[in-house]
Amino acid sequence: MSPTPTTRLSRREMLARLGKAMLVSPLLNLAIVSMSCGGSKPGSNLGTPPLTDDQFLDEIERAIFLYFWEQASSTTGQVKDRAFAAGSDSRTVSSIAATGFGLTALCIADQRGYMASASIVARVQATLSFLLNQMPNENGFFYHFVDMNTGQRANSSEVSSIDSAILLCGVLTCRQHFRDPQITDMAAQIYQRVNWPWMLNGGSAFSMGWTPESGFLTGRWDTYCELMMLYLLAIGATVNPVPATAWQAFTRPSLTYQGLTFITNLSAPLFIHQYSHAWFDFRNRQDAYANYFNNSVTATQAHKLFCLSLASQFSDYANNLWGITASDSANGYVVWGGPPSMGPIDGSIVPCAAGGSIPFVSSDCIAVLRNIQSAFPKAWQRYSFVDAFNPLTGWYDTDVIGIDLGIMMLMAENQRSGFVWNTFMKNPEVVAAMTAVGFH
Repeated sequence: MSPTPTTRLSRREMLARLGKAMLVSPLLNLAIVSMSCGGSKPGSNLGTPPLTDDQFLDEIERAIFLYFWEQASSTTGQVKDRAFAAGSDSRTVSSIAATGFGLTALCIADQRGYMASASIVARVQATLSFLLNQMPNENGFFYHFVDMNTGQRANSSEVSSIDSAILLCGVLTCRQHFRDPQITDMAAQIYQRVNWPWMLNGGSAFSMGWTPESGFLTGRWDTYCELMMLYLLAIGATVNPVPATAWQAFTRPSLTYQGLTFITNLSAPLFIHQYSHAWFDFRNRQDAYANYFNNSVTATQAHKLFCLSLASQFSDYANNLWGITASDSANGYVVWGGPPSMGPIDGSIVPCAAGGSIPFVSSDCIAVLRNIQSAFPKAWQRYSFVDAFNPLTGWYDTDVIGIDLGIMMLMAENQRSGFVWNTFMKNPEVVAAMTAVGFH
């Protein structure tokens, strides 16, 4: 049984508690894409030469793009939080974070020629227009979960600061990629409408969110995690910014594991080392605290060692089969991973753990994904990999999750070409923010 969006909503509460205590025809194009990446394994025919890494990552990206095209409203552009891995799905709950990844996926698809540009531009225009003119917002921030067709709040979700930041990263990627005046103008308006100081709620660190029933959530983004994008977007804003001193508002705990020392949140899974890096290019840059790209390299290496240390308990974990991060499980959505160990680890494999870290430790991560696809064919469905599976029990998730697919697609493209980094970093606000907080 797949978890409801209400169950997923507790992800933020769990992390807060742990971390705070821590064109031709578009249909024709889709058919072509689907044939190349739908249900069968790339290069699976006898005598077919093995795919190069670039070809393999392209197959993954094409399959994931199908999700962001098919599992979104053609009129509002809002992307489903989750859907069946095999395709057809009637659920209508959208995640604004999935929409942010989806907007970036549309940029990649346009750059790669996965679909006629006119169709992609029309979808981006529809998405931004809906966000700007129809989607409910509070001081420019959006509800975490909404109905994909109406934009109305779903499941009593919160107005989310971090998920709004993920959405804005997608919006700003579109602003730089598309040479369409309508897209450029709407993207700027969506960004400039955000009242960043409001989400500070009188403190130095951002609140995790707000609800009309209870006001601001008690949790704050005050410990290192995926939060860097939130702070940099707010500091670089030309309208209603926060001061550069906000960069010091979150702590940066360090952990040493098997001789590897890195900054981390001591109670959060691997994705915290991935999300901001999908858009912000931290390579060859450092502030007063760290080179955060190298930090994520070390965090990924430590995570692999952590998984291998569990091999005596879970015999599936091996050099080419590892990776645990917040995901579905046989018992619902869970926040698990390490180091240090957290959650009810049971031998499950989460493909986006390796998939979201491809630029950090590329050969190791690609080896994991190749192994999953070849050795566990049930784990590869229409939209690439299922969200999670357990080789020891034979459990395979029936769902994919938008944000987990999204981080794999963006990081695969960054590994191949640096396209998302190069495009997003053209936003002058981003450059100004990184300069203001001391990156050099």
